[in-house]
Amino acid sequence: MAVNSVTVKQKETPLWLIAFTILLPTSFAMLATSATNVAIPHIAGFFGSTLDEANWVITSYMIANAILIPLTGWLENLLGRNKFLKLFIALFTFGSIICAFAHSLNMMVLGRLIQGIGGGPMMPISQAILIAAFPFEKRGQAMALFAFAVMVFSIMGPTFGGYIVDNLSWQWIYLVNIPVGIFSIILVHCNVKDQENRVIPKKVDIIGLVSLTIWLLTMQVVLDKGQQYDWFGTPWICILTAISVFSFIFFIVWELECDSEMAVVNLRVFKDKNFFIGTVLGSSVNMIIYVTIVLLPQFLQRMMGYTATLGGMSLAPRVLSCIVMLVLIGPMVEKIDNRILVSTGFLFLAISTIMYANLNLSISFGYVVLPNILMGIGVIMTFIPISGLVLATLPKSELSNGAGLHSLAKCVTTAFVVSLSSTLVARLSQVHQTYLVENVSPFNPIFQQRVSAMAHKFMSGYSVFANHKAQAMMYLSLQEQSRLMAYVDVFEIFALIAFFLIPWAFFLKIKKGK
Repeated sequence: MAVNSVTVKQKETPLWLIAFTILLPTSFAMLATSATNVAIPHIAGFFGSTLDEANWVITSYMIANAILIPLTGWLENLLGRNKFLKLFIALFTFGSIICAFAHSLNMMVLGRLIQGIGGGPMMPISQAILIAAFPFEKRGQAMALFAFAVMVFSIMGPTFGGYIVDNLSWQWIYLVNIPVGIFSIILVHCNVKDQENRVIPKKVDIIGLVSLTIWLLTMQVVLDKGQQYDWFGTPWICILTAISVFSFIFFIVWELECDSEMAVVNLRVFKDKNFFIGTVLGSSVNMIIYVTIVLLPQFLQRMMGYTATLGGMSLAPRVLSCIVMLVLIGPMVEKIDNRILVSTGFLFLAISTIMYANLNLSISFGYVVLPNILMGIGVIMTFIPISGLVLATLPKSELSNGAGLHSLAKCVTTAFVVSLSSTLVARLSQVHQTYLVENVSPFNPIFQQRVSAMAHKFMSGYSVFANHKAQAMMYLSLQEQSRLMAYVDVFEIFALIAFFLIPWAFFLKIKKGK
């Protein structure tokens, strides 16, 4: 395949200005993504739709996001870094405008789809640019800045979104992106230059693009709607699953057989040991983080009756510990074996997740502070060393491609695990209910005593319905206990996964030298 080599003489731009230019739009893309999750009930009420219908606001973004992430390196080479960034920041801003002024749910979904197209490449491109721009001895600082934009703003999302929807309106979640997007385009135009010796592809891998799109589209629909439609008990879920699996296998085979210069993504980078293990570990970190981000506020709002603001505020201690660790992690990455940092980070993640397994319906708001602080420490101690090590042994020409694939793996894992965790809570709740209902029996004296006491409270003079009300209240209590035990089970499962991953970091290779 014929290619043109374009060499651009770059002017020296201060590293802090490059970092600020790249990470400003990335951070707000992360913020808008997680803040939307809290606003879904308000969006559904505004458009007069059900929660299941409103969930397409999240699904459409994730589909577009997942499709664009692995195309980052290919599109960057095709358009040039400067045009690439300006185009996708503009798309994200345009999508935010549509979301903010949408007058129907369909228009809202369209806006989120455009937002996902624009926001998808922001995380991998910012990681690749920072690793390429910062010298080797300052890579810890580069990844600390990257973690601040990606992790801290993602964790802040529920707090920010909860405050917005309780005090202003959900539209402000998207309105704040408009001036930030315009300012970011100006910054990119002035400070970001095209990469040296970029290779411009002359042909488009249409078959690879189509198979990738079909795989991610069908997979996301199955994950998002599976629990609602009883998974494989529904024929169309089975059909979409088969299409997704076939498209995934076809995509891998096609990309491996395709000319590496023409391929949409170069899957051969998975031969690199650091890249493969780092991607597994990075995806696992995301998995644990997002399970707790989704389930903890959900538990507090549904089981404890917290408002959206308080549900989001429950994650605030995690943000604070992340920020403190970002100040400390730079010198630690430079002086301590990064594999030790990663293992220690997984230990913190495991301890904090197992502490969530002690939740009950009598806890105070302060109970979640300590596990959230430990979670924030673990997030930074794993995320930053992994972000540096996973691309450390790849050639510079493959940084954008590797960052895109790494981000895609994390995106797919996150979508899968968030869906899996919700399904586990629902299914395990049914399992526990099956066992607990054995105690709700007329032959159980304790149960009969409780029902009689409760029926007495419901009596006003003489009421034939008091006993029925008492039994209904007992059944509601049984459902609450079943759901509580399901949450505990899910947290225990992911705590065990974190403990299991502690020694894996020592399979990574440390690259020495500049």
